[in-house]
This record gives sequence, C-alpha cells and structure tokens, in this order.
Amino acid sequence: MQTVKIPVSIDPIRASASQLSYEGVVPHKQLKRLNELSAGDCSDVTVSLECGVDIQGIVYLKGKAVTELTLNCQRCMTLFTTEVTVDFNFSPCGNEAEIDELPDAYDPIECNEIGEVRLHQLIEDELIVAMPLIPMHANESCRQGSQDIVVGEIEPAQQERPNPFAVLEKLKSK
Repeated sequence: MQTVKIPVSIDPIRASASQLSYEGVVPHKQLKRLNELSAGDCSDVTVSLECGVDIQGIVYLKGKAVTELTLNCQRCMTLFTTEVTVDFNFSPCGNEAEIDELPDAYDPIECNEIGEVRLHQLIEDELIVAMPLIPMHANESCRQGSQDIVVGEIEPAQQERPNPFAVLEKLKSK
C-alpha cells in the first residue's frame, strides 16, 4: 500500500468486493467544519481504511483517522495542540430493517442516491464527535491548573447555637 489522497467518495459494496485498502491523507483544507471548530487549522488527517466483507456477509469499512488540532484551553485561555484519534467500523444500510439487524460492532452509514459514501465527510464527522467538549491542557502544563480557585468567602463557624428542639424535650418530660 502506498500513501495516497483518500478518495472523496467510495462505493462500499464494490470496494469491499475488491477488498480495497487505503493508507493516506485527507488534506486539512477539505475539512472546513473541523477547521471552524478548532482555534487554528488542523493538520492533514492520516487515514487508514480497509474495505471488506465479514463472515456474516456484512460489508464493512473499518479504519482509523488521526489529526492534530489547535484548541483554546478553557482554563487558562491559551492555545495548545492535541492529537485526536478515531477508530471507526461502518456498514452501509439501506433501510430501518437493515439497521436493526446490524451487529453492535458496526455503525450504520447511509449511501447517497448512486450508492456511494462520502468518506471525507464521514471522517470529518467522526473527528468532530471525538473532539474534547471542554478543551484543557493537562494540569502539569496549564498555567492555571495548579492554582486553587476560591469564589467568595467562607464564614467562620458560629458558636454553638441552642437546639431548637430543646422545647420539645421539656414537653416530653411532662
């Protein structure tokens, strides 16, 4: 296998019948939504993709995608770079019945009207889902991570107050 540009779309049934495998990159300029969500441009996405048919006769697209994103730390508000890795295992489905019968090991994907799957969009969707919800440095490398944050003042404990149920104790003894 040689490193190539990953095709924009693929026919999963034909690719699986031929047992195609791809190792390549998706240029970061193709991933507009991912670039909008990061604080800077993401790096090119390294993708490995394997197409095949399993023992049960299920067509699958299995692979891995890796990229580096520049994000804004929500604790110290500085930029940092993090690696986002996604493993995926998809199977094309045509209707609800096929989706219901699909084993849990596979995620269903929908083909377009000519029977193809848009790989770039699929990979971009998976990377967006894998992004951290609240991006932060590790505590050791964050400027604000080791500082204790105190909001407001804590009042000192008051002297012992009389028990409000002491009156009930007197009534009980009568």
